[in-house]
Amino acid sequence: MMLNIGNVSLHSTVVQAKGNIVSDMGGEKVMLSIDKGKYYNLGEIGGAIWGQMQVPTLVSKIIDHLMAEYKVEREECEKQVLDFLKQLIHEELVECN
Repeated sequence: MMLNIGNVSLHSTVVQAKGNIVSDMGGEKVMLSIDKGKYYNLGEIGGAIWGQMQVPTLVSKIIDHLMAEYKVEREECEKQVLDFLKQLIHEELVECN
């Protein structure tokens, strides 16, 4: 099944947008968007996803990485990652091609 949420799919390439400061706070990633002046708590898994996007990366590769790290069903992992990326794209924190 090919999931496509908004403009992001398993075959999309995603990368961190410029202008964000990210800190590690007790195992969770917290980000400040300089452009928006807003804070975001990415959490532990969101932080792991964020870390994968330091360079342009296929969404499917991010999911493969998470599947190796966490005990989760692939379909659920795909849905959660795509939902999360859609939010980041909406907030202009991630660029998607």
